[in-house]
Amino acid sequence: DTVLYFEGDTHSPYRLVRAIKNRFGAVNEIGVFAMTDKGLKGVSNPSAIFLSQHAEPVPGSCVLVTLEGSRPLLVEVQALVDSGGPSPRRLSVGLERDRLAMLLAVLHRHAGVACADQDVFVNAVGGVRISEPAADLAVMLAITSSLRGKPLPKGFFAFGEVGLAGEVRPAPRGQERLREAAKLGFTQALIPKSNAPKKPIDGLTIHAVDRIDEALAVVRGLVS
Repeated sequence: DTVLYFEGDTHSPYRLVRAIKNRFGAVNEIGVFAMTDKGLKGVSNPSAIFLSQHAEPVPGSCVLVTLEGSRPLLVEVQALVDSGGPSPRRLSVGLERDRLAMLLAVLHRHAGVACADQDVFVNAVGGVRISEPAADLAVMLAITSSLRGKPLPKGFFAFGEVGLAGEVRPAPRGQERLREAAKLGFTQALIPKSNAPKKPIDGLTIHAVDRIDEALAVVRGLVS
């Protein structure tokens, strides 16, 4: 009564079991397992496998809180912007390639960040595939961080959809995303203004924005 996909990078010990069809329950739920010499073992903190272990923040990295089914997951989005040739390349792994081209156009038009002559590579750590538009803000911040060579602050994360007019739109279940990040020790959040909580969340400083240029201005203030 279900259709399950068994996903994962062949070079990684971790596997995702995803319910694509389910006659009597929810779909798009996932289970995260580790391949061991004794078989599959459940992973109690799946966010840890999608975050790189940097001693200090590095340019081109931004943590995203995404949703996999009903589960908030923290995933590191990495970007590398480098000098391109006559035909600059745009390559994304784990994210939609067409959406990457759109986000680069929005960055140029509404935030003044030009990558027309640059190769742009974007990757979601851990082999996870991200399809929700709430990844837009984190992808754009990672690209800008790589282009300028300045890392985002330690304990920083972001989520939010970015429209063609440069507006930052709300993400579903924003409160759950914020609580999950706070539980894992993150301290700085950049989110859509519509997702701003009515009550403070312990240990979390929240920067709520309406537009992408406003988001980049907040980040410049944090890293200067």
